[in-house]
Amino acid sequence: MGSSQAEVEADKLKVIFVPFLSTSHIIPIVDIGRLFAMHGVDVTIITTPVAASIFQNSIDRDTARGHSIRTHIIKFPASQVGLPEGVETFNADTPPGMIAKIAQGLSMLKEEMEQLFEDLEADCIVTDMFYPWTADAAAKLGIPRLIFLGGSYLAHSAQHSVKNYMPHKEIGSDTEKFNLPGLPHKLEMTLLQLPDWLRATTGYTYLMEMIRDSEKKSYGSLFDSFNELEGTYQEHYKKATGTKSWSLGPVSLWVNQDASDKAGRGNGKAEEEDKGQGWLEWLNSKPDNSVLYVSFGSMSKFPSSQLVEIAQALEESGHDFIWVIKKKDESEEDSFLEEFEKRVKASKKGYLIWGWAPQLLILENKAIGGLVTHCGWNTIIESVNAGFPMATWPLFAEQFFNEKLVTDVLKIGVAVGAKEWRNWNDFGKEVVKKDEIGKAIALLMSSGEGEDMRRRVTALGDAAKRAVQGGGSSQANMLELVQELKELKLQRVNSNVTAIP
Repeated sequence: MGSSQAEVEADKLKVIFVPFLSTSHIIPIVDIGRLFAMHGVDVTIITTPVAASIFQNSIDRDTARGHSIRTHIIKFPASQVGLPEGVETFNADTPPGMIAKIAQGLSMLKEEMEQLFEDLEADCIVTDMFYPWTADAAAKLGIPRLIFLGGSYLAHSAQHSVKNYMPHKEIGSDTEKFNLPGLPHKLEMTLLQLPDWLRATTGYTYLMEMIRDSEKKSYGSLFDSFNELEGTYQEHYKKATGTKSWSLGPVSLWVNQDASDKAGRGNGKAEEEDKGQGWLEWLNSKPDNSVLYVSFGSMSKFPSSQLVEIAQALEESGHDFIWVIKKKDESEEDSFLEEFEKRVKASKKGYLIWGWAPQLLILENKAIGGLVTHCGWNTIIESVNAGFPMATWPLFAEQFFNEKLVTDVLKIGVAVGAKEWRNWNDFGKEVVKKDEIGKAIALLMSSGEGEDMRRRVTALGDAAKRAVQGGGSSQANMLELVQELKELKLQRVNSNVTAIP
């Protein structure tokens, strides 16, 4: 006799996902949740209303496809921490005074989340690295916890190297180069390119130590990467840290198969916003591989002095370009950008997108030939998928380490020449001059070195597609992980049964 539907449902592996409240963290972990659901897992994503609005359309589409996935919304305690309703996520425009309040609001949700893990009968919790407390919550329930680590294996390996060997303590100046010991490649950096929390002890240093401790207590870590991209660093990382880890990427390639998925990724309102799709008509009028795509992600901002240099470099490069640029505050005086936009529109040489852009759809267009990027990991992965070389301009977080992977290890990019790490909500002191930017663009779009980079990145793009298909490395990792989690659940259920007298 076949088992009843209820028994099948009861037997289903239940996994809870907890994204951190910033777009660049939300996007990949939600995609991983969707990936689990594609593999027959029952998935619940716990988040707040504003964060949910970023991805809810994708979840609705997946539910319509018959996947067992939903969002469980918990109210953010805005008024209790003195925030206006609707301010609950971190992005480039979050005023510095509100950052601590959002963090405080998040910590107030801890007990409610812990209760949910129990009420929803989770068999496993997958959480962003910024929730180290979930390691103890999972241990209390006797279930595995997986930590999602944003960024590359190389970046996390490099941080581990700096913490362990402290090579930056041996040098005489901020700009003197030093080697990162113990890594598979010879990689050099300067003190100014290291995150401030690695140079000296800050509050963030302690948070990172809590995150590393929570990783040691976890069942393992998940990365949005794949073997052919950085398998060497995956193996190195597992050895160096003594932890289990799975590459499940590129997740955006895997779960965003149709145009509606791609259009909405990272912005729930995208479909209503860009009905005109002027950028698409503009791109379709351009020759293949001729357009430069310039974007610095959801967390970056520049002073006017830097925007002027970028604008002049783009205009003088002679290449067509699409530039995604932050919407301005009313107070900001960037009238030169309006003049610039009129000029490049009239000459049909450039197209400015203000605010958010449907990056996956843009990168699919044959007219794109290369990217100028801040080296955020989501964008690096997306440009590799699409087969585009990069001009790298790291700003904060682990981006200077990611740059090393692109320029020195994979040789699929050229550095613009950014010399100084800064905090994500800070303009920094450095202004990269238009000549430096222009040089990088010329090399990127050239038929010489640019062509070599393009050939290498195209091969990696093909490998990315194979990784997520049947028999591919990420596909195999995903199947292995789900199987392991099912076995752990079975062991737990059996030991509970024998424990009952």
